[in-house]
Amino acid sequence: MSGRDYDLVVIGSGPAGHRAAIQAAKVGKRVAVVERKGVVGGVSINTGTIPSKTLREAVMHLSGYNQRGIYGQAYRVKQKIEMKDLLHRTDHVIRREIDVTQHQLMRNSIEVISATGSFVDAHTIQLNAEDSGGSRNVTADNIVIAVGTHCTLDPNIPFDGERIFISDDLLNLETLPKRLAVIGAGVIGCEYATIFAALGVRVTVIDKRTRLLDFLDWEITDALTHHMRENRVTMRLGEEVAGVEPYEDEQGEHVRIKLASGKQVISEKTLYAIGRTGATDALNLAAAELDADDRGRITVNENFQTSQEHIYAVGDVIGFPSLAATSMEQGRLASCHAFDVPAHSVPELFPFGIYTIPEISIVGKNEEQLTSEGVPYEVGKASYKEIARGQIIGDQSGLLKLIFHTETRKLLGVSIIGEGATELIHIGQAVLSHGGDIDYFVDTVFNYPTLAECYKTAALDGINRLS
Repeated sequence: MSGRDYDLVVIGSGPAGHRAAIQAAKVGKRVAVVERKGVVGGVSINTGTIPSKTLREAVMHLSGYNQRGIYGQAYRVKQKIEMKDLLHRTDHVIRREIDVTQHQLMRNSIEVISATGSFVDAHTIQLNAEDSGGSRNVTADNIVIAVGTHCTLDPNIPFDGERIFISDDLLNLETLPKRLAVIGAGVIGCEYATIFAALGVRVTVIDKRTRLLDFLDWEITDALTHHMRENRVTMRLGEEVAGVEPYEDEQGEHVRIKLASGKQVISEKTLYAIGRTGATDALNLAAAELDADDRGRITVNENFQTSQEHIYAVGDVIGFPSLAATSMEQGRLASCHAFDVPAHSVPELFPFGIYTIPEISIVGKNEEQLTSEGVPYEVGKASYKEIARGQIIGDQSGLLKLIFHTETRKLLGVSIIGEGATELIHIGQAVLSHGGDIDYFVDTVFNYPTLAECYKTAALDGINRLS
């Protein structure tokens, strides 16, 4: 045992930091988690993943979105939906998740320190407690930086948290807007655009890119774009924002967005979702001989080590894919490496889940990637409307797409858009991880009626294309 205070100090208690701390504690290490906010869980539990996904579920239920294919477009569980209806469910889930996280840390004898942490040197962290104003130093053999990110802000935009706001402000909104502009068509922007559109809000999405979520299969992004337009979302893609200003007239308060092309977008409220920046400003990285790029991101190697081999960085602070699931695994792997615990992981088979309406999930490679690599492939597709379960749940537009090698028939990738996509993807993930081929789905019997039958239908479609 070294003479330092801890074997591991984790800065940040989000999914990545939480998992890193738990893994180290499980092998008997002395662990402390430093969290600058009054509650654990980081952005994921308090303002990001959990709130947005819970908000989505509340919208899906109250708006009757999934049942409209059966009962008509006018169907709603609650005719007049207000923000308090949506936030009631969200607040409950947040409180529960915070309690679960605190309990897990406590039962693993992990010390949680409420303070802002910054480096004094490569092994020493200064803790500044905001509540008491006190300061002290702690030392550690290993350190994991898991501080996450914060919304990237444009200093020229007059944010007020109500008319012009970021995703962190959503839980504080008092009223639903009739018209909403979303600046930024990344994952966060698309998720919230579709959530508000499902409520009947007239949404306009603005982005410099000409395609939504360009890391997805083109057919999936085309389907999402179609769904959004069906829900009266206006797309202003390939457009650059030149200015944002609030104004008032006899009809009330508005926001005017000026585009570089000369167009104007008028909305009641505006959500600004142009990416996120690593929350590294307060860390004093230079004292540990570390640095971050212009977006606050820290560079790491395949073991999540920084240029200081005993200091690791995990989660959103290291950049793409910035998803809670991948962040958890990064935290676990970093801790395993730090303490020589054998661990195996396959990052190229991490699934991505995007909680738009409809939801999307992918694993493996898509057509564009395989084309650029010169891999011969074929595809097989299944529409939810072909499947009895799709008819039962009222999802007429879902799609499951398999990509497989034309010669070996090995499965190469799976893309899904539709209800339950983020759950359904794990069947494909399991087959990919074991090197399975397209014939597995043909030979397997799936429960009837289920959405999982899409795998068999898509596999048969793919095999038919081969012949």
